[in-house]
Amino acid sequence: MRRPHGRAAWAVLCDFDGTITIDVTDSLLLRFGRPGWEALEEDWHAGRIGSRQCMAGQVALLDCSREELDDHLARAEVDPGFAGFVAAVGGSGAQLCIVSDGLDVAIDAVLRRHGIEEIPVYASRLVQSGPRSWRLEFPHARSGCDSATCKCSLALPPHAPPGCPVLVVGDGDSDACVAAKADMVFARKRLLGHCEAAGLPHRRTNDFAAALVEWHALVAPSRADSTEGTEETLDA
Repeated sequence: MRRPHGRAAWAVLCDFDGTITIDVTDSLLLRFGRPGWEALEEDWHAGRIGSRQCMAGQVALLDCSREELDDHLARAEVDPGFAGFVAAVGGSGAQLCIVSDGLDVAIDAVLRRHGIEEIPVYASRLVQSGPRSWRLEFPHARSGCDSATCKCSLALPPHAPPGCPVLVVGDGDSDACVAAKADMVFARKRLLGHCEAAGLPHRRTNDFAAALVEWHALVAPSRADSTEGTEETLDA
């Protein structure tokens, strides 16, 4: 999707695990997961199951109390440049939301501890089902989509204003589908390789300091003036 940009405000869809912070879900599984979660991860990466089935099965293998969960989440750090990126996006009039297959409880706890609040979050819902057991609900899943959170639907109205260009910021397989529908991708890790192989418009941004530089270039007035009425054709 390569639409005219002009001066339209962007809709920014940002992944969480592996992008804003470490992969919190994987870190929980490494510490508290019973055997079997790695096989589910391999099946997902191989395309044998969708992320919804993978996440549901993995979370069912967690063995921890709420206190242990909270203690673990209290150690997670965010990319030091993320708060500045959020401020710059908001200051430009663009809208940023977090779209994640990961756990809403983890996202809320990590962001709140770092004083980053009032960002819309679309993620899987973690529910405690016993003293040391957990399950997932998927409020943002969609029929016909195997993902835990259908990021593609969040790149469309009513979530993204009609006609606005879409920027995806991400790192992995869960971002690949929506990347194909975006006007620009700030990519790292597996998502970077996917964008390169698929010829998607993207910029390599290994952290949010780099993302901030690319963001300013993307929304600079001179850039908007020069691209008004044209199509985005940027490559890495």
